[in-house]
Amino acid sequence: MRAETVRRTRALSPEDMVVQSMPDASPAKWHLAHTTWFFETVVLQPLAPGDRLFDERWQPLFNSYYESLGPRHPRPQRGLLTRPSLTEVLAYRAAVEERLERFVREADATCWAQAASLLELGLQHEQQHQELLWTDVLHLMSQNPLQPAADPQAPEFTPAPSPDAAWWSHPGGPASIGHDGGDFAFDNETPRHAVLLAPFRLACGLVTQGQWWDFVQDGGYRRASLWLSEGWATVQAQAWRGPAYWLYESTACDAPPVGRFGLRGVVPWRPDDPVSHVSFHEAVAFAEWAGARLPTEAEWEAAAGVSASGPMDDPVEAAGGGLQDLFGQVWQWTRSAYDPYPGFRPWSGAVGEYNGKFMDSQRVLRGSSLATPPGHARLTYRNFFPPTARWQFTGLRLAQDA
Repeated sequence: MRAETVRRTRALSPEDMVVQSMPDASPAKWHLAHTTWFFETVVLQPLAPGDRLFDERWQPLFNSYYESLGPRHPRPQRGLLTRPSLTEVLAYRAAVEERLERFVREADATCWAQAASLLELGLQHEQQHQELLWTDVLHLMSQNPLQPAADPQAPEFTPAPSPDAAWWSHPGGPASIGHDGGDFAFDNETPRHAVLLAPFRLACGLVTQGQWWDFVQDGGYRRASLWLSEGWATVQAQAWRGPAYWLYESTACDAPPVGRFGLRGVVPWRPDDPVSHVSFHEAVAFAEWAGARLPTEAEWEAAAGVSASGPMDDPVEAAGGGLQDLFGQVWQWTRSAYDPYPGFRPWSGAVGEYNGKFMDSQRVLRGSSLATPPGHARLTYRNFFPPTARWQFTGLRLAQDA
């Protein structure tokens, strides 16, 4: 599983892997080192007697946000870390993997009881960074006039399989959301709890690029009445005229895009592909324009749980065959703030900083994207980003009150 992180850098040069294109992104080399730092610092140091750090000077360089684990190099300055070299970072990964394998072989039952959950967390954490690595490198490559590919063999979007007019109906009523503790979940997915839903409808398919172009043509980015206050201020300050990575033939942007910049470099702009790289504020404005809204995360999970479980349970029914593209295309914005579930408690120890302290000024996304590693997505997964963020593979599915 860890090998996938290195595999996602296969098309990158050493120079590509040290540059940081914006404060919210991290260099590819940093991702390689940080995921290794996590295993060394969170698993081996507290649980493996006599384990020695690969290089104690590196501890603050690759600590992301764990205040309890010591000082940290400033996030906006990760691109200044030309040392250690890529060769040294890869040697670091190999050395820590060897130490982990030895630890697993030699751990007794008592030690293993403590280590198993941390090792699983480390692997899930690495998968998160595999996705972040691709999205960060995509932003980096988009700044280069040569428009190079982040990975020529990366997956791409598939066109929408259903008519855009199809809706999926849910009768509302009591439901349960959140993880039930049966297998791995992040702490923010728990505890499972009851919610009461009003009747609602979800669009069977994701919003497409063609639909978004209609929004652009109809003045969507020029009509303040469609936008939340912060969103409208951001549109003005950033001069947004459409989703990130759309490519136009002229600066006037008065004709449909001729291409889109993706992981494979410049790819054709196709109206039936799901729209991606839009912020929460853009998603809200589009929904307002379309006479709809964004779903809450409770609506999304309750509906997805029924739709993904096979035949629809009476009285839930679907027009157009049910919900499509729940996973694997784009993360889907919800209207929900990233808040703790009732009864939430963060994990104990340093990993208690993993999710809970970010429950402030963020919005929840559900599903997964084409950049999500296989096997990492699940029904209860709560992704979260600030409402202005749009460098991730983020799109939307519309909702309506029934």
